[in-house]
Amino acid sequence: MLETSTHHTETTRMDSLHQRKYHLLLIDSKAVLLSSLPILTWLPSYPVKKWLFHDVVSGLSTGVVQLPQGLAYAMLAAIPPVYGLYSSFYPVLLYTFFGTSRHISIGTFAVISLMIGGVVVREAPDSMFYMQPANGTNMSAVLDVETRDAARVQLAVVLTTLVGIIQFVLGLLRFGFVAIYLTEPLVRGFTTAAAVHVFISQLKYLLGVKTRRFSGPLSAIFSVQAVLSHITDTNVTTLIMGLVCIVFLYGIKSMNERFKKKLPVPIPGEIIVVIVSTGISYGLRLSQDYRVDVVGKIPSGLLPPAVPHFSLLNNLVADAFAIAIVGFSMSISLSKIFALKHGYSVDGNQELIALGLCNFISSFFQTFAITCSMSRSLVQESTGGKTQAIWLVAFTASVLLGLDYGLMVAVTFAILTVVYRTQRYRRLAAARCHPAVLTHFIRRRV
Repeated sequence: MLETSTHHTETTRMDSLHQRKYHLLLIDSKAVLLSSLPILTWLPSYPVKKWLFHDVVSGLSTGVVQLPQGLAYAMLAAIPPVYGLYSSFYPVLLYTFFGTSRHISIGTFAVISLMIGGVVVREAPDSMFYMQPANGTNMSAVLDVETRDAARVQLAVVLTTLVGIIQFVLGLLRFGFVAIYLTEPLVRGFTTAAAVHVFISQLKYLLGVKTRRFSGPLSAIFSVQAVLSHITDTNVTTLIMGLVCIVFLYGIKSMNERFKKKLPVPIPGEIIVVIVSTGISYGLRLSQDYRVDVVGKIPSGLLPPAVPHFSLLNNLVADAFAIAIVGFSMSISLSKIFALKHGYSVDGNQELIALGLCNFISSFFQTFAITCSMSRSLVQESTGGKTQAIWLVAFTASVLLGLDYGLMVAVTFAILTVVYRTQRYRRLAAARCHPAVLTHFIRRRV
């Protein structure tokens, strides 16, 4: 009888242990699922009446801004403008499921586009695509633009695939911890330097002059020098159009800020500029009569999925790694700022995985690498006096050495400052334990 009771008790304990293990397994599986698909954490409890209208307005406004930006940033990447539209669609859809930030806008971004453009121009320069006319040998060689653009698109797509793989693997390896070293002044200095690079890259388009593209350290200085050497070739019509658009956009931005509480939605200055300037260009025949460069015809529809040409990977690994790190740095920096402001948290590792999936999967639909788009208000916001040194180092290094090397220098400097402050704190903490040492330390300071 005693043996039967003991056996029954042991069986009950085993059943209870199995139930606990099964329950813990379910909890772990649910936690893994929720961390891998963050949309499941907020979609079931989404307050439709409270948030839906604001999300719709925000989505429409962001989409309106993304349209001209996608076209422009594709040109910065040295590929046809329509690929900027593709890159503004697929990654946004994917990030909705895998991202942890509620506020960043995923898609094309000028910094990443500039880095991609430097790579594709280096690997597929114009000199590779000149062909002799078939009707005679006395005529000069003609640039085969169609073949060149096709080659550059494939390079950008393969580069994006590799960027996605690197970001995904780094996310699995828990590399997101580096976000703690991306301090606010570092981000501000880096993004301000990025704005300088973007401004310099647009000078030749603003003036309507033709110059070669530069990449690598001191590329900003070489680009300015090249533009100044062709300043006498400025297309006055192009310059006037550009300046009018800039003044209009600045005025609309000031108006939106001034009447922010009275306007139900911000005035979409970018889309107004696109529509009006397109109409003026078409109506006044600016391209034919005044030699103003235009984007040209934009194909309709979406491209079918295609496997990237992985045979082009040989010379792209180092560039892909740099783009992957810079893209993640941009995304996590802005994500942290918004999360702190609105009272929620973001997961750096999941952000890496999300960006990796966005880039990798979207590359099969002919897109180029993406990250979040930073607003200029974030760049221009003032910084504290104690952190100006990091801002200065990040800005100077990124302008002179380029965005990839500049970020490396800035992060290194930030790590050194963190180590220094940590060691200094430890010395002070040790001094608190020894009154004689503390007295000596105070006397030295006084």
